[in-house]
Amino acid sequence: MTADQNGDIQCVWIPAGQWRQEQKILTDDPLNRGTHNQVGIKNVTIRGAGMWHSQLYTLTPPHEAGGINHPHEGNFGFDIDDNTKISDIAIFGSGTIRGGDGNHEGGVGLNGRFGKDTKISNVWIEHANVGVWAGRDYSNIPELWGPGDGLEFTGMRIRNTYADGINFANGTRNSTVFDSSFRNTGDDALAVWASRYVKDTSVDIGHDNHFRNNTIQLPWRANGIAVYGGYGNTIENNLISDTMNYPGIMLATDHDPLPFSGQTLIAGNGLHRTGGAFWGEAQEFGAITLFAAGQDIPGVTIRDTDIHDSTYDGIQFKSGGGSVPGAQIRNVRIDKSNNGAGILAHGGARGSATLTDVSISGSATGDVVVEPGSQFKIIGGPQPVKARE
Repeated sequence: MTADQNGDIQCVWIPAGQWRQEQKILTDDPLNRGTHNQVGIKNVTIRGAGMWHSQLYTLTPPHEAGGINHPHEGNFGFDIDDNTKISDIAIFGSGTIRGGDGNHEGGVGLNGRFGKDTKISNVWIEHANVGVWAGRDYSNIPELWGPGDGLEFTGMRIRNTYADGINFANGTRNSTVFDSSFRNTGDDALAVWASRYVKDTSVDIGHDNHFRNNTIQLPWRANGIAVYGGYGNTIENNLISDTMNYPGIMLATDHDPLPFSGQTLIAGNGLHRTGGAFWGEAQEFGAITLFAAGQDIPGVTIRDTDIHDSTYDGIQFKSGGGSVPGAQIRNVRIDKSNNGAGILAHGGARGSATLTDVSISGSATGDVVVEPGSQFKIIGGPQPVKARE
């Protein structure tokens, strides 16, 4: 890696075979800044013989790896800071916990600042806490801080994680995940989190990120795809099925994000058997849920989407301290909401939605239902009914 960074070679080649890795690959920092020497690789190209053929693996669970382990990021995979290309390999961790004493976790396959011109393709990641976490807190070596910008992930195969599949955090922008597969993630398979741990909260907002043409199956905790704050983010042409307890798609302002603004687009998606109950079954989530927990969620368009066989509601506007003003729902088909409504506005929901060419059938509790006390307005579409007190 050092030879590649120095320009002595053009590529790091990982031939076919299983190669044991017990320490995350990063760049040595001669200044020893940061508690865990968190300086990633940059200006590196890493290629393997194919994700079925070139495998990095560890035998030591990250929380048992001692000094060679970072308590959050683990002892396997790569720490990336800028201009890195990785393709055609597999990274198999040995995480056995989501979190535990001393902040130990199951490790991250790819993490770091990510910077610009980083492209990851045909990489298989399994048995990690998180597959990919893009972005570092500004407080972590501030002079090196910079957001992920223009990242591309394609042909990813992420399986059996304890938390997220890929999370675009810390101001990540203009970045895309497409043509990738996610199965059995323990948190959001894909997420944009416009987190506050950035240099300038007025500028470094997660924006213009895109999740396109992905297949998501069996998240065992949290959402298929989630967006927490930001603007210009899109969720398009994804197939999401069999969520355990949360929505297939969720827009939310919990996790204290920077505000939503501008437009957020959900279009061309297929959702099958999504939604569920969580928090001791105290909360029941729709296939698509909009949760203005505190701040508003403006500028939402949901269009050209099929929602089938939902556990609860097809589209749900959840109670919260904020509002969802002016949502547009167009050319959406909702069929068979097994234990809920086609579209439901909770009693504490505020805002409005305009329905155009919306088809709803087979709903257990009604096509469009507004709970008592709700200030939410439904415009157009099937006539809303009030739920019983």
